[in-house]
Amino acid sequence: KLVNPETGRIHTSFNQAVAATGRLSSSDPNLQNIPIRSEFGRRIREGFIPGRADRRLVSADYSQIELRILAHLSGDVQLKHAFFSDTDVHRRTAARIFGVAEEAVTPEMRRQAKAVNFGVVYGISPFGLARNIGISNAQAARFIEQYFAQYPGVRNWIDQTLETAKKNGYVTTLLNRRRYVPELNSSDAASRKAAERVAINTPVQGTAADVIKLAMIRLDEALKRTPTRLLLQVHDELLLETPAREADGVADLTKNIMENAIALDVPLRVDVAVGYHWAAIH
Repeated sequence: KLVNPETGRIHTSFNQAVAATGRLSSSDPNLQNIPIRSEFGRRIREGFIPGRADRRLVSADYSQIELRILAHLSGDVQLKHAFFSDTDVHRRTAARIFGVAEEAVTPEMRRQAKAVNFGVVYGISPFGLARNIGISNAQAARFIEQYFAQYPGVRNWIDQTLETAKKNGYVTTLLNRRRYVPELNSSDAASRKAAERVAINTPVQGTAADVIKLAMIRLDEALKRTPTRLLLQVHDELLLETPAREADGVADLTKNIMENAIALDVPLRVDVAVGYHWAAIH
């Protein structure tokens, strides 16, 4: 019943003003929530194919865009250096919080460090981190402490962001889109803590939302007189359909537009892939 009788396709609706950070959301049906890591999810994605046999899907996915934006906003020297040198930032963080050499970092150490890196963007507490990765509160607190010791610029940026937000009543993205956070001055501690997490996360996630929208506008303009069509935006990923003979060129064009959507102090990186179904390009 979801298939449009005229086009023979499933069409989602994208919502501009539902997610408070500015990200697009998808509904009827939600095509931003198709599983990817499970075997069942991969089987579902195998069902997403081009409308014709002589066409291909192109996936273009920003790599660690939120951490790159955090590096730009905070100006942290070590974090910026990691992205300029194409260092595995999760491995580098793991080496610091576990006190080992980078070459001694195990996959499990890297997994936990990844949770720390992204958790900081969301203003995670030691309790929240402990629950997420199955460690003690004390160990989680040490991990966060070691993170800020390695990236002191991030700690300074968080403090300055909260101070400014409490004074102004709002935070902004890099493109000056505001989000008001009145609860920052609430007398209720729980409400205030939640507002602080919002104030930390919004400039980062909101800027990521702005950047991919800029890329979509420029990509749409570049593709107007071509048979290629932009199908989906799934947070940091764009999915396109194009004639098979043009797929590599479209992938290169998309990568170039996305990586140059905005000038940051660190390079943006986009991973591209071409395939016949959605599962084949992840």
